[in-house]
Amino acid sequence: MSRVVMPVRFALILGVGVVVGFGLSVGRTVQAQRQIDPPVLASSADPRIGNNEKAVPWQDARLLAEVLEHVRREYVENISDQELIEAAIRGMIADLDAHSAFLDPQEFDEVRISTTGEYSGVGIEVALENGVVKVVNPIEGTPAEKAGVLPGDTIVAVDDVPVSVDNLNDTIDRMRGKAGTSVKISIARADQKDPLEFTLSRAPVQVHSVRDQLLDDGVGYVRISHFSETTAPDLERSLAKLKKKNGAPLNGLVLDLRNNPGGVLEAAVGVSDVFLEDGVIVTANGRAADARFEMDAHPGDALEGAPMVVLVNGGSASASEIVAGALQDHRRATLVGRQTYGKGSVQTVVPLSDGHAIKLTTSKYFTPSGASIHEKGIKPDVFIDEKDLPTPKEGADVSDSYGDLKEDYELQAALTTLQQKARGAIRQSRAP
Repeated sequence: MSRVVMPVRFALILGVGVVVGFGLSVGRTVQAQRQIDPPVLASSADPRIGNNEKAVPWQDARLLAEVLEHVRREYVENISDQELIEAAIRGMIADLDAHSAFLDPQEFDEVRISTTGEYSGVGIEVALENGVVKVVNPIEGTPAEKAGVLPGDTIVAVDDVPVSVDNLNDTIDRMRGKAGTSVKISIARADQKDPLEFTLSRAPVQVHSVRDQLLDDGVGYVRISHFSETTAPDLERSLAKLKKKNGAPLNGLVLDLRNNPGGVLEAAVGVSDVFLEDGVIVTANGRAADARFEMDAHPGDALEGAPMVVLVNGGSASASEIVAGALQDHRRATLVGRQTYGKGSVQTVVPLSDGHAIKLTTSKYFTPSGASIHEKGIKPDVFIDEKDLPTPKEGADVSDSYGDLKEDYELQAALTTLQQKARGAIRQSRAP
C-alpha cells in the first residue's frame, strides 16, 4: 500500500487487534488542522520570541545534543543519525502517558485504514492461535471469501514466503497491495493432506464492525466489535433489517460491546444518538481550542422507546465507554456485565514529515453526568461475576460464544434483564 500523508489530524480513542490489512488502532478525523510551529532554540531575550511563546532553554537543547553525540560515537553498534533522532522522539512521546506514541509511516497507514474501515487486500481476518496464523473469518464479498477460504484455515505462506508468527505484520503487508494486483496464498486445511494454493486478485475491502441477529420474542441482538466511520450507518442498517425480519418494531435490543476496544469518537457519538432523543452525549476538555467540545443527541430513537440492555466487560474501552456512559446516564439502557476498562482520554494524531506522525493525548472526556471514567471504568447496573461464567473449551476464545444463546451466559442474563424491564414498563403503563 502506498504511504499517505493525511492533510488533517486524527484523534484516537483506543484500538487493538489484527485484521489482514487492518490494524484496529481506530480513530476519528478532526475537521481542522492545527499548525504547529517548530520550537525556538534561543535565549529568552531573543527578539523572535513573542510574549506568548516560550523558548526551549538552550541548556536543555545542548543536553540532548550532547547525549546524541555520545551515543553516536561510543555505542557498541553503529546507529544512523535518523535512527537516533527517531528513538529520541519515540522515547519522549512514550514517556508522556501510556496512550501517546510516535508513529512510523506503516503505523500511520494503520490509523488511516482503521479510521475509514477500508483497505486494499484480500479480505481475511486472522489471529494467532497455538503458534499458527488462523483464518478467523473471510470478509463477505472479498476475494478470499469468493475463492473459498474458510474459517479455521491456517495460512502457511504468502507468495511462497513462509509465515512467521514472530512477524505477523510482514504476512499482513504481503497480503495488502494495489487493487488488481495478484497474491498467492498457501493454506493448510484440516481435511486436506496437501496445502491449498489460492491466487487472489486484491480489491478494495470494507471492514464492517456490526453483526446482528433476531432472537425470540422480537428481540434484536447487535454486536459492535470496534468503532470506525462505517459503524453508525451499519448499525442503522442492522436495526432496519431486524425490524423487517420481525415484521414489526423490535420489542427490545441487546447491544453487545464486550471486548470492544473503542475507536472513532464520532462513531461512538453516532451510535449513542441512534437511541437518544436529546441531551449531552459526551464532553471533552483539553488545552487546545479544538480539544474542548460537547456533542449532543438529535431527536429520534430508532427503537421507539423499546427496552435496551448493553453488555460490557473489562475489555469494553474508550469509545465503548462513551456509548455505555451516555446510555446509562440518560437511563436509556441497563448495563449488564462487568466494570469497563476505564480509558477517558482522547488522542490526536498529528501528521509529520516523511509519513511519520505523533499520537498525542489532547483531551479528557466526560459522560453526560460530568463524570470522568479514566482509570475507573463504568460500573454495570447488573453485575455478572466472572467466576459464574462457564470455562471456555481448551484453545477456544471466549468471544467465540458471543451471540450464541446456548453458550453465551451473559447474553442469557441480558435477556432476563430485558424481560424484567419490559414487564416493569407494562405494569407502569397499567397503573392508575
